[in-house]
Amino acid sequence: MSLLSHIVNHLEGFYIQYMINFSVNLIRKLMKLILVKMPDVEFFVNLGDWPLEKKKPPQNLHPIFSWCGSSESKDIVMPTYDLTDSVLETMGRVSLDMMSVQANTGPSWEDKNTTAFWRGRDSRKERLELVKLSRKYPEIIDAAFTNFFFFKHDENLYGPIVKHISFFDFFKYKYQINIDGTVAAYRLPYLLAGNSVVLKQDSIYYEHFYNELQPWKHYIPFKSDLSDLLEKLQWAKEHDEEAKKIAKSGQEFARNNLMGDHIFCYYFKLFQEYSSLQVSEPKIRDGMEKVQQPEDDLFPCTCHRKKTKDEL
Repeated sequence: MSLLSHIVNHLEGFYIQYMINFSVNLIRKLMKLILVKMPDVEFFVNLGDWPLEKKKPPQNLHPIFSWCGSSESKDIVMPTYDLTDSVLETMGRVSLDMMSVQANTGPSWEDKNTTAFWRGRDSRKERLELVKLSRKYPEIIDAAFTNFFFFKHDENLYGPIVKHISFFDFFKYKYQINIDGTVAAYRLPYLLAGNSVVLKQDSIYYEHFYNELQPWKHYIPFKSDLSDLLEKLQWAKEHDEEAKKIAKSGQEFARNNLMGDHIFCYYFKLFQEYSSLQVSEPKIRDGMEKVQQPEDDLFPCTCHRKKTKDEL
């Protein structure tokens, strides 16, 4: 049994069970779908959104795997839990996945609503500013909260909350605003996959693929304080063909870098490279608990052929 099947059980709660199921599912599918032998590795997984390993001298760094990185941290970044889960459960769940988005990109570019669109919760002050801009310029920006948690005391100023709408309905709008939540907004892969142009806030946070993204090629950038957002939207309206080209380029990036096979390969390379850097041999330690492998088979064969024949 691979050591990847052993999970430290000192932590408690929902996220631990989630990570156990997540890890087992990921490793099983890596071994089945791309027919590889996974190396034995030991590592720490950060179950929260915020990167944990602050920048410091190399000899004091800890190898922590996180969903999100930042310019102020040195965490080892892996694809977000949302994107990975959508890949693991593609065609087997009702929530969002990359293939579904590409089949629901809304009207043609020329027929999309030309108001910039955003929905989400109140997880950052800049989101409050975005809603404030929407109130001031409703013909330019349609932004509203679907939930209040962090700034609940300001709900009377920035509410009322609006109903959730299908993510597919986002793509009825030509301009998609991507603004940080608690960390990077994990919806960016899906926004890129749609047939709309993404306006992305400058940010210290990043997901595993951000280094490959290029401003003005895959998205339109705007300042972290939103001070030039209206200016960038005006540019997009006045340069419609260029904006359409950026939308197409962003969609092609998603198709060429963020689909299921790319995520599986990223994890394989991540574990492979990490294992080569380990200075001690992984072993089962006191306090670890063996996680039993499920016996189900994704594609069971019950035909029991007795004879084979040559195929043309």
